[in-house]
Amino acid sequence: MLSRLREQLWADWIWFPEGHGWDDFQDRGDGKVFPQTSDLWATLPIALCFLLLRPLFERTIGSPLAALLGVRDKPRVCVAANPTLESYFRTSKHPSQKSLENLTKQTGLSAPQVQRWFRRRRNQDRPSLVKKFQEASWRFTFYLFAFFAGLAVLVDKPWFYDMKMMWEDFPKMPLVPSQYWYYMIELGFYISLLFSVASDVKRKDFKEQIVHHVATISLIGFSWLVNYIRAGTLIMLVHDASDYLMESAKMFNYAGWRMTCNIIFTLFAAVFIVTRLVILPFWIIHTTWVYPLTLYPPFFGFYFFNGLLLVLLALHVFWAVLILRMVVKFLPANNIVEDERSDKEESESEDECGDSIKDKPTNGHVSNGHTLNNNHRKLD
Repeated sequence: MLSRLREQLWADWIWFPEGHGWDDFQDRGDGKVFPQTSDLWATLPIALCFLLLRPLFERTIGSPLAALLGVRDKPRVCVAANPTLESYFRTSKHPSQKSLENLTKQTGLSAPQVQRWFRRRRNQDRPSLVKKFQEASWRFTFYLFAFFAGLAVLVDKPWFYDMKMMWEDFPKMPLVPSQYWYYMIELGFYISLLFSVASDVKRKDFKEQIVHHVATISLIGFSWLVNYIRAGTLIMLVHDASDYLMESAKMFNYAGWRMTCNIIFTLFAAVFIVTRLVILPFWIIHTTWVYPLTLYPPFFGFYFFNGLLLVLLALHVFWAVLILRMVVKFLPANNIVEDERSDKEESESEDECGDSIKDKPTNGHVSNGHTLNNNHRKLD
């Protein structure tokens, strides 16, 4: 029964245009190599290598580089042990006014003292500046390598200049070794990101990041299975084109290089919008959605692939709005740009404010617990 279900799920008519199917990928002894389902197993050891390499990179390269650029963690005041407050903190990090009154009665502390305890306790859970720098340096290194590796793979390919060529002889397009390694390394890296996202610095777009990683992994994996590899290489290159700029802007922000950070962030915003909101929809998606209809009648695999692309495009629009808000609001005043997804550490000066203003949230807290620092934002 399972065998029959598998045959129906992977039927040729579902994933390929009429007259084509999985038999097109069989070895015919002419030296041509085609993608195979079993090839994707190679991404798991590659992902494991990335997971093992990352902490080594962060210790041996990320930390010394942070010290070289002057990245330092601010000293944090540890809270005094208080089982009652700690128990409440595990359920809610921001007590309501009513809960605050109850906690003062249970602990014998004043309201400002309880507020101060929660501020310091929240700070203890926030990642350090060096930790953020290490993560950014790791992603910067990979994205920079991946972008130039992708250029090397594609610069001599005809579909890099004429995207309609990505459908020439589809699906009987032979695979070259450079495409194989480009795919396996990229897919392995995104799998490692999916596994490490729980331990990475948390941001307000955590759910969107999960959706992005799952959609990207599905897109890369599916495009390999059905030999949409030419389109896949272009999509990966478009994504890598701006990512390393964002990570480098974060690194310089953590180092306090304000002008450098702003310049790189502005460049990142321009490249992001051009590649992901212009090239991706009007060149690549147009060639994967509109042009194929002139060659083949639509089929499920066609809709599935383009559906994943539209999910990524929707996420890009979401992030582009955040990026433009940061650029428009803060760059004209030459302030450091702060990622609106970030959770900024609350300073000790807020304790004094909390002491004098008992019932008012300090330093512009919003309801989700993220802070606005006098309208100055930083890249996180």
